[in-house]
Amino acid sequence: MSEMNPELRRALRITGFAAVTGTLLPAFALREAMTPKGSREALRDRWLARWSDALLKLFAVTVVAGDGRPAPARTRGRGRLIVANHRSTIDIAIALRTFGGFMVSRGDLANWPLVGAAARRVGTVFVDRSDSVSGAAAIRHIRDLLKGGHTVTIFPEGTTFPGDEVRPFHPGAFVAALHTQCEVIPVGIAYETGSGAAFVDESFMQHLNRMASAPPTRVAVTIGEPIVVREGVRGAELRERSHAAVVALVKSARAAVDRDLVAPPAESTTTPST
Repeated sequence: MSEMNPELRRALRITGFAAVTGTLLPAFALREAMTPKGSREALRDRWLARWSDALLKLFAVTVVAGDGRPAPARTRGRGRLIVANHRSTIDIAIALRTFGGFMVSRGDLANWPLVGAAARRVGTVFVDRSDSVSGAAAIRHIRDLLKGGHTVTIFPEGTTFPGDEVRPFHPGAFVAALHTQCEVIPVGIAYETGSGAAFVDESFMQHLNRMASAPPTRVAVTIGEPIVVREGVRGAELRERSHAAVVALVKSARAAVDRDLVAPPAESTTTPST
């Protein structure tokens, strides 16, 4: 598809996106209704991995492993807060494919075509950062999920940015993590130079159209050492440690994605744990 006319490539990818999401979503809903409650999270993680993997292949995004660690297995009964820098809508598929669990997302995503319906169906935590009531509700929801031993992914910069600079993290998720004994897993993401994957100053449909016509791209994902949230730690300290870790991991991911020797595909190390 890399040598295909960009307009034809765009049409095929958007059609494929709609077909994949429109087919898997009702199939998941039906299967979930027939699955015992205790097994539904594992079912959802498998569905999310399948959906994410299909979209990455459809849009010709190759995920390579940076010089970090494999995705850590979940510790039974202990929640995981995944924190990463945010550059593209592709980050969502990467995180769900790698870790499963629940996403924390900007509130307007709930209304995006197809993606919004899928996000609502799998329990995405939506937050409007300009609304203090929405922010407080999101913190409570994240805390409940972490206390319940679930995995929650958040992009604490609050929105997408171009480049590798990691902006200051919003405090909400780190406040939610206090007293939960969860693990914070820092993650660094870097797209190959010139990929154009950044989602900045455009609508979702404009971004989808642009990415659908783009040539293949590579993205490196580097996973850091877990930070265990112990009693007595302050939210600001946890936020600063997580930010410093993500900054270092982004540098590692940048080195991995731009070097001549491509690292092994990440699918060998990022199978979602269930």
